[in-house]
Amino acid sequence: MPGDNTLKGSRDNPGLGAGAWLKDADGVAGPAPPQSEAGAPKRRWLMLWVFSAVSASNASMWIQYGIIGNIFMRFYGVDSLAVDWLAMIYLLTYIPLILPVLWLLTSRGIRDVVLVGAAFNCIGAWIKVGSAAPDMFAAAVLGQFVCSVATVFVLGIPSYLASVWFGAKEVSTACSIGVLGNQLGIAIGFLVPPILVPNVDDMDELAHHIRIMFYITAGVATFLFVLVVFVFQERPELPPTQAQARARNMPPEEYSYVASILRLLRNRPFILLILTYGLNVGCFYAVGTLLNRMIIDHYPGEEVNAGRIGLTIVIAGMVGSLICGIWLDKTKTYKQTTLVVYFMSLVGMIVYAATLHLGHLWVVFITAGALGFFMTGYLPLGFEFAVELTYPESEGTSSGLLNCSAQVFGIFFTICQGKIMDRFNTMAGNIFLCVFLLVGTIMTGFIKSELRRQNANLSSKTGVSAKISIWFLIHSGHVTAGKTHFLWQ
Repeated sequence: MPGDNTLKGSRDNPGLGAGAWLKDADGVAGPAPPQSEAGAPKRRWLMLWVFSAVSASNASMWIQYGIIGNIFMRFYGVDSLAVDWLAMIYLLTYIPLILPVLWLLTSRGIRDVVLVGAAFNCIGAWIKVGSAAPDMFAAAVLGQFVCSVATVFVLGIPSYLASVWFGAKEVSTACSIGVLGNQLGIAIGFLVPPILVPNVDDMDELAHHIRIMFYITAGVATFLFVLVVFVFQERPELPPTQAQARARNMPPEEYSYVASILRLLRNRPFILLILTYGLNVGCFYAVGTLLNRMIIDHYPGEEVNAGRIGLTIVIAGMVGSLICGIWLDKTKTYKQTTLVVYFMSLVGMIVYAATLHLGHLWVVFITAGALGFFMTGYLPLGFEFAVELTYPESEGTSSGLLNCSAQVFGIFFTICQGKIMDRFNTMAGNIFLCVFLLVGTIMTGFIKSELRRQNANLSSKTGVSAKISIWFLIHSGHVTAGKTHFLWQ
């Protein structure tokens, strides 16, 4: 775990604080409950919103080429696959870099990781400013690659940030807000490029519009980097939950990053979740990357509406994410909610595929919104379910492995669906995704629900309540001081 894992005020580290442990007359100590949500630092919400903004900035640049792919094909003189790779490079870069970044997260902590991610995001955005010329496709690839490196540093942070800074009654909602930032960025990436870069014939005018778009994204990325420098902190002074208190109390020498990875890979329910999460989110990546081609194929000249449909998918998904997060905080029904949302993602994909070719854009808006509500709403569910299945392993590690699976399946689905669409039609490509969503739904039903984090919080609360009761018995004279050592065992 990052930094000093010894719990503040523990018996092994008494000099770090007072009041975090209860002591009797013989000096025997027991842990007091962590801070309540009411006493938690308000900075946690500012940090969450700043992180969400950084994630949004980075995600918006993922799709800003693909949603107007036909325009960039003509501008750079490249084929559709080359433009698709400007989005898929985000997925490809993640795979080899995620394990080193996870090690950095466990050894250096959340502040350094988010800071490096914001820096890469800023640098990549400024490189892309120089790519606004027909002969600068290589610069576009380089800038997009640097931005994709930033993704590795920010994509898996929501569950880690939520667990380290937020209490048990807020953690799922906080994770949903963190994921919401990424979704908001994708929504901006769908909406803004078709508006800022119209499909004009004059190449100089087109380059001017592209340059303005890149200047805006670079300016925003720079501002957010400065915010991260001044706003982000490593962790709160007191742990927000009993699960975090236990994690901090783990001596650093007992934590092994490699051993943690191996334990996760031997966790069968988590392995099933890795596969099912990858199938679902990989389908979302394919739909987002190829959305322009799908819409233009059936509705020529509707680049702006293609972006609006993408916006509808993501906005509906943001609503779904928030609702799912609040629902989990209230009910803790992780597997049941995950299974229902996964099944509805399959239903939404089938309806979307069946209505895309009907010739009515308003129908596509409705069906795409329904698809986005469930498919994008699934993202925070996967993160939170993974944390439950893998506690006390690092939240960043579990979410990083989930995202790695999503990137692998995303590349596979995008290439395969693109080839199927080229050879057959859009319907065949969407049926291809429906088959894998069906497989994922069935596999989700076989995940054994082991809510380890919830069990740790409940058992710790029970133990602390018992020790507090004994403390009051001692000081009320109902128990003699000589019996305290026995009672604290």
